[in-house]
Amino acid sequence: MKQPVRGRAHGPRVASLQDTNSLARRYGRVREATRALAGPLTPEDCAIQSMPDASPVKWHLGHTTWFFETFILAERRPAPPAFHPAFRQLFNSYYNAVGDRHPRPERGLLSRPGLDEVLAYRDHVDREMGDILAGERLDAATLDLIELGIQHEQQHQELILTDLKHMFSRNPLRPAYQRQWPLTAISARHAGWMAVAGGAHSIGHTGDGFCFDLELPRHTVWLEDYEIATQPVTHGDFLAFIDDGGYRRPELWLSAGWDAVNTRGWQAPLYWERVDGEWRTFTLHGMAPVEENTPICHVSFYEADAYARWAGARLPTEAEWEVAAARAPVEGNFMESGALHPLALRELPAPGVLAQAFGDVWEWTRSDFAPYPGFKAAAGAVGEYNGKFMANQYVLRGGSCATPASHIRASYRNFFPADARWQFSGLRLARDAG
Repeated sequence: MKQPVRGRAHGPRVASLQDTNSLARRYGRVREATRALAGPLTPEDCAIQSMPDASPVKWHLGHTTWFFETFILAERRPAPPAFHPAFRQLFNSYYNAVGDRHPRPERGLLSRPGLDEVLAYRDHVDREMGDILAGERLDAATLDLIELGIQHEQQHQELILTDLKHMFSRNPLRPAYQRQWPLTAISARHAGWMAVAGGAHSIGHTGDGFCFDLELPRHTVWLEDYEIATQPVTHGDFLAFIDDGGYRRPELWLSAGWDAVNTRGWQAPLYWERVDGEWRTFTLHGMAPVEENTPICHVSFYEADAYARWAGARLPTEAEWEVAAARAPVEGNFMESGALHPLALRELPAPGVLAQAFGDVWEWTRSDFAPYPGFKAAAGAVGEYNGKFMANQYVLRGGSCATPASHIRASYRNFFPADARWQFSGLRLARDAG
C-alpha cells in the first residue's frame, strides 16, 4: 500500500479527555497488532529485503516507531531523550544510513540494529507515548498527528504481509508464514452486470472521520451510463484467459505491457507455477492449488487491462468504481480474518450492491493517480510524500485481505506502477452501457 503520510481527521475539533482516551486505546491496539505480525518470524526473516520496492520487517517496525518519535515526542517541550540519535535518520523513509536519498533498495543491508534493539526502540517510544496520552489533555493538532501515525502504521501492516510473501516466495523451501489453510470448497458464483446511471456524481471523502489528503477535495464528476461487474474476476476466469493464449497475443496488450511480458517472461500471475500439468500458487500458507472461485490476485495493471480487452470489456475509472461502491457496506475479508488470502464469494449481496467491493483484493482502475481538482500539498516534513508518487501510477480501490478493516473506506485511493504485482491486486470489469 503506497500512500502519502499526510492526512486530516475531520469532525469535532475539541480535544477532550474522551478523545484522548479513545485515541490511546486505538494506539495500543494498532501497535500491538504490528508487533503480532512479526511474532511468527525469526530475526533472520525480519532482516531480508527481497526486491527494491519491498522493505525488511525490521525496517517497517522501526519506521512506524520513527513517525511517533519524530512528529510527536521530538516536538514536546521538553522533548524526551531519543532512544538512539541515529535512528531519526536510519528509519526515515527519505534517507539511508549515510544520508543519501533513495534508500529503499539498500534497507536489506542494515544488519544492525538487531531485531531485539528495534523492538526495544518500539517499547521506549510506546512508554513515552503512553505517558503523553495518559498525562494531559492534548490539543486537536496533536490528536490529528497521532491519528495520522496510527493510519500510517496500518499501511505498513499491509506492507509487512505483502513484502513477507514476496520474500518467502524466493526461498526454495517455500516456508509458510502460518500453516492453517483458510479455503474450503464452495460453489462458483458467476458475475453479472450492475447498471449505473450517468450524470453528475460527487466523489472524494465526505468529511466524516479520518482521510488522507489525496482523497480531497470532494468534487463533482460527470459520468456516462455504464455497467460494472457484480463481483471481481476470479482465478477461474483468468485461467480461461491463459488457456486462450492471453500471454501470447500482442493485440491484447498495451505496448509497455507487451514489453514486460517478453522481457520478464510473464506467463501467469505472480507466484503461479505449473506443477504436473496443474497450476499452483505460493501463499502465506505455503504452496497451494489455484482455487478457481476466489478473486484473482497478484496481477499488474497491464495484465488486468489485457484481460479486460480479452473479455470484451474494460477497467472502470476510479470515479465509476467509487460511485458504484457507494451502497456497499465496508465489510469483507480483511487482515483481521486471518485468511491472508482472497476468499470465494459465499453470499450474494442485495440487488444494486457490489459483491466483495471491500477486502479480498485491491481492484485496478484505468485512472492515473493524480491530484483531485483543488488539491494542495502541505509544506514541511509531514507532507514530504505529497505529490511524490503522482506520476506513472494507476489507482486501485477497495482494500485487500491484508488491509486492516478500520483503515479502508469507499474514497480510499491506493496507487502503484503499472507493472507492480506483489500486492494483492486484482480487477473488476466495466463496460459502457448500451
